[in-house]
Amino acid sequence: MQLFNTITPIGSLYELSFAKDVTTVVNKPLVNFVAYCLNPNHFHFLLQQKQDCGVSEIMKRLGAGYAGFFNLKYKRTGALFSGKYKVKHVTDNDYLLHLSAYVNLNDRVHEINSPIVRSSWGEYSENPNGFCKTSIVLKQFKSKKDYTTFALDSLKLMLDRKAEDKDLSAFLID
Repeated sequence: MQLFNTITPIGSLYELSFAKDVTTVVNKPLVNFVAYCLNPNHFHFLLQQKQDCGVSEIMKRLGAGYAGFFNLKYKRTGALFSGKYKVKHVTDNDYLLHLSAYVNLNDRVHEINSPIVRSSWGEYSENPNGFCKTSIVLKQFKSKKDYTTFALDSLKLMLDRKAEDKDLSAFLID
């Protein structure tokens, strides 16, 4: 995610893996990663666009790069993802805060218990070292502990709503 996030294309990750210092490759970022969650069957990114068409370019690079890696590893060809990615513009600050909780804790929202899940939750809750621009969200809280409380409370609301929706769907006629 970090290496593809640059105005100047980097080429093949495989070829880049032989470089002694890959930090010099990344120049101006296309986007700021604010939050992310990589689940086994889907992913979520909360991005702040830094360059014109930055979001579409990073998504193109990530999609093509991962599909290429996956196809090479499993000796297959063709598309890996079905359909286009979905974009939703963050229109207000309240939405930004709740969306950050949703993205950071997405594996818990979907009750995915897998060791391969990767998320920016640690950057928000404990570890200050990471590549996300957490300050966009965290500067609005007195401490990381306050954000953690907010996010976990939001998670509880999301899980409660999910359960209610599931209960209501039992009464619907298809």
